[in-house]
Amino acid sequence: MKTPTALVLELIEAIGEDAVVWHDEDLLVYEYDGTIDRGNPDVIALPADTDDVSALIRIANKHGASVTPRGAGTGLSGGALAAKGGVIIGMNRMRRILSVDAENKTALVQPGVVNLDLGLEAERHGLAYAPDPSSQRACTIGGNIAENAGGPHTLAWGTTTNHVLAVELVTADGEVQWIGHDTRDEPGYDLVGCVVGSEGTVGIVTQALVRLVPRPSAVRTMLAVYDSVRDASNAVSAVVASGIVPAALEMIDKMTIAAVEPVLNTGFPLDAEAVLLVEVDGPESQVEAEGARVESILRRFEPREVRSATDHEEREHLWAGRKGAIGALGQIMPNYYLLDGVVPRTKLPDVLDAVYEIAERYRLPVANMFHAGDGNLHPCLLFDEREPGATARVLDAGGEIMRVCVDAGGAITGEHGVGLEKRDYLPWIFSEADMDAMKSLRAAFGPTENFNPCKIFPAGHGCGEAGHQHHAQQQIAKFGPKAFV
Repeated sequence: MKTPTALVLELIEAIGEDAVVWHDEDLLVYEYDGTIDRGNPDVIALPADTDDVSALIRIANKHGASVTPRGAGTGLSGGALAAKGGVIIGMNRMRRILSVDAENKTALVQPGVVNLDLGLEAERHGLAYAPDPSSQRACTIGGNIAENAGGPHTLAWGTTTNHVLAVELVTADGEVQWIGHDTRDEPGYDLVGCVVGSEGTVGIVTQALVRLVPRPSAVRTMLAVYDSVRDASNAVSAVVASGIVPAALEMIDKMTIAAVEPVLNTGFPLDAEAVLLVEVDGPESQVEAEGARVESILRRFEPREVRSATDHEEREHLWAGRKGAIGALGQIMPNYYLLDGVVPRTKLPDVLDAVYEIAERYRLPVANMFHAGDGNLHPCLLFDEREPGATARVLDAGGEIMRVCVDAGGAITGEHGVGLEKRDYLPWIFSEADMDAMKSLRAAFGPTENFNPCKIFPAGHGCGEAGHQHHAQQQIAKFGPKAFV
């Protein structure tokens, strides 16, 4: 029988036995997130409040253990994985919506609040929380803040960074600080902007004051069906070039349709090469005028059809097809590797051509479903990790795709973060001086060397082999090549 370490015993003393997970069989579920990466924590601690978080960090520091913050584990860059073992601090118990101020359009929440739950609570007050990742039924506000999450409806409203006014932050030395203000125009440095998107490397958010927005009085959701991905891509550029900023502008390709339609019956034609989901919202007169203009633009690129949802139920059904796409891919292959690159909208046709060419060359099915309006691509490479060499092939293909995005004038992430997955790609877009400046900023928040280590920056001391290939292969070796891991 496994004997608890001194670290485990001290954590138990601080927050109780029921809030500490340390047996090997229980730790297994914390080795994963939404990527193909793996990380092996030594112990999981589940705090109930800010004081608990502070105490846990101090205990970890005393024992020289690394600290990794974790939300729902839906992340897609390995940010919540324990790259150097140590303590994972899981925020799942801190899930209260503390207050909603409808007059000032703000909400004060704990980090474990599920994104959709905040949206539903805001809806009761005639408001909305704009960032809506496809994982919003599971992902949490703390994780959204860490990764600067986006979603289909952030085209017009912006990503998480545009909706966080202030945070309570426990730094790497266990100190508790409030950063930010209840207005957006506080003078001085934008420290909240430094925390949002920092991927848990500068501290743990224990409360967040977020901005809510008015719910639109009218919405029009259109589905445009194309027989060419290039035509659909050109239609995207034309819509945005017209001066209209839709609430959402999404693309789904043929492989994705083939996975989604049999499961959800959304009405996406199985023989279409691509469909666009376009949504405009606002006052009824504005929606009527902009909807007509958008439809006219979409028709210039020879769609098979353009139709509008006739009621709320049909609109939700169309969006279910987009947001349920990742889960539906499991009926094609047991594993997927979801990429996250950004390119200029005008480069979408050429970049997508390159994505399909790379996938074909590596003998990998690829499904594309992405935020076309802001050029945020999400190619999804499908594979079976039990097949010898499949994981290495996927990683090589993924690297080539990310290089194409950068060469097109884009970036290596739009909303999933850098994490473990893309840390070795950072020099593609930043100089050594840039990275040194970012590391100096991180150090200004405290002794962060053991705080979510091995994330964002290229591999350093004690971080093992580069990227996630080491983690995935390590686990396949552990369980056997024919095991699902």
